[in-house]
Formats: sequence, structure tokens, C-alpha cells
Amino acid sequence: MKLITLLATAFALAAAEKGFTDLFDGKSLNGWQLVRGRGPGYIVKDGTIVCPLEGGGNLFTAKEYADFVLRFDFRMEPGGNNGIGIRAPLEGDAAYVGMEIQILDHDHAKYKGKLKPTQHHGSVYDVIPATADALKPAGEWNSEEIRIKGGKITVTLNGRVITKGDLSKVTDPEILKKHPGVRRAKGHIGFLGHGSLVEFRNIRIREL
Repeated sequence: MKLITLLATAFALAAAEKGFTDLFDGKSLNGWQLVRGRGPGYIVKDGTIVCPLEGGGNLFTAKEYADFVLRFDFRMEPGGNNGIGIRAPLEGDAAYVGMEIQILDHDHAKYKGKLKPTQHHGSVYDVIPATADALKPAGEWNSEEIRIKGGKITVTLNGRVITKGDLSKVTDPEILKKHPGVRRAKGHIGFLGHGSLVEFRNIRIREL
């Protein structure tokens, strides 16, 4: 019975991953390009892409993506801060000319009382707030999924939906002026380093 259960679980996982393509080969940064790098930028270590404490900048996919499901694992040091750029151009601040999905240890003491709801982990930075929290303690691996199709975006963290919204319903002129990227239909995916240690692995995508 135990073997049957294990096999059923394996088949279910395989079905869930059908159609996904690896964005990271676990050994090199082939298929990625560094823009406005800081220090050593990003390095590959033990099958992970590492943004070192003294590194960072924007590490973008060479290819552009429109509608997709992106899955990845990450872990960070206490107070860790990074971001996932989506539909972003290579030039400019991806959080504004594209969009940034926050990667942030928002419960750390240094952020206490300083964050808006749209700055918590999983939020579309400064645009759509995360409404739930499923972040594991700093130093532990988290699994995240970002799904975007047209204007509809959903962020799922460790199996729980934490952000859900419709970008087409963002109509505030001030937000649109500050974040023209919410109207972009496609662009690059990237890691947006902020000078803290964050690691990524198992990065894969399915285009919709």
C-alpha cells in the first residue's frame, strides 16, 4: 500500500509539472544576462543561483515571456530582500517599467512599521498587495508559483494563494503614471537583487 501511495504521489507531481521547461541548468547562467550588476552579480553554487550579500543587480532571462506559470524555490538570510521581475524590459527599474513580485523577509525587525501592504512578500510591488502570509522562517526553503495570464495574476507560496488580482482593473492615474509596466504584455523575467543573500533553485516555466 505504501508503494502504491508513493507511486500515486509521483504520478501526480509529474502531471502537475507537465509542460514546464527549466530556466536554470543547475550549473551555469546560460540563458541569463546580468544588467546593472553589483559586485560579483550572481553566482552558481551547489545547484542554486545565489545573489551574494555583496552582489546583486538584475539577472534577466534572455528570452521574453508574456503569459506563463513560473515556479521556483528560494531561501534568504534574515531580513532578505530581492524580487522577481516580470514582463520587464532590460532598461530602467523593473519594478516600475515592468513589474516586481516582492521577495522579502517582511517580518524582520528592520522592516517593522515601515512597510505598506503592497511591499509585503508576494505583492506586486506598490500595486497589488499580498493578502495572506505563508512565508517560512529565514534560512528555510520556500516554494513559489507566479501565474499571469493577460491582466490576471496569482502568487502561490508554499501551497497557499497569497496574492490575487487583475492588472486591467488598476485604473488609478497616479499608479499608472508611476508603474507603466502594469500595462506591458510581455518582457523578461529576472531576479532583482538588493544587496542581501538570497538563493534560487528549481526554476521552471510553462508558457500559457
